[in-house]
Amino acid sequence: MQTIGLVGGLSWESSAVYYQELNRGVESRVGGLSSARTVMSSVDFAEVTALQEQERWDEVAEILSGAARGVEAGGADFLLLCTTTFHRVADQVADAVGIPLLHLADVVAAECQAKGLESVGFLGTTFAMSRSFFTDRIASHGLDVVVPDSAHHETLNRVIYDELVHGKVLDGSRRTVVGLIDELWDAGAGGVILGCTELELLVHQADADIPVLPATTLHVAAALDRALA
Repeated sequence: MQTIGLVGGLSWESSAVYYQELNRGVESRVGGLSSARTVMSSVDFAEVTALQEQERWDEVAEILSGAARGVEAGGADFLLLCTTTFHRVADQVADAVGIPLLHLADVVAAECQAKGLESVGFLGTTFAMSRSFFTDRIASHGLDVVVPDSAHHETLNRVIYDELVHGKVLDGSRRTVVGLIDELWDAGAGGVILGCTELELLVHQADADIPVLPATTLHVAAALDRALA
């Protein structure tokens, strides 16, 4: 089994999901007392978020690159960034280490293609929806990517940052997000990507009428495929 490197703390709720699901996955696939071989370096979410808001991306890249180098030194065979928003600096992080980075957008795009989707909706933080770094990477695989109208971005950001990153899962917010999924469906999306780990705490396939693609769950599955190959 290969050792999976994790750059976490983006948020800690997201990191906890990654750690839990990687270990559940190994237990399910291997059996017995087996658990995942992992190395995690967890950064201060408040620090990198403040830098993000100030567009100080070189400093964000250096912090995450330092964490990635620590993970590599700890024996990781490949690397995951436990975040969507901070994939903004994924290329810089990948260049800072000598181990492969398993890019979240590539994993999600592969699943869209496997499901025969041509157009897919994307839900995430305001930053991830309003900037093109992540959706362009998905689109580079031949997919059309649809995001909610900008009028809804702040609402979704509030649900993520004021509720979900603190472990608050509210029915009213679930209804709001499901409403956005319906709008994306009306706009032509054949499926919807939950492009933020915390959203997977809120919305599930049973809540939607179109395929839901939980990015973190897919990232974990791809990591397990690689680690156990």
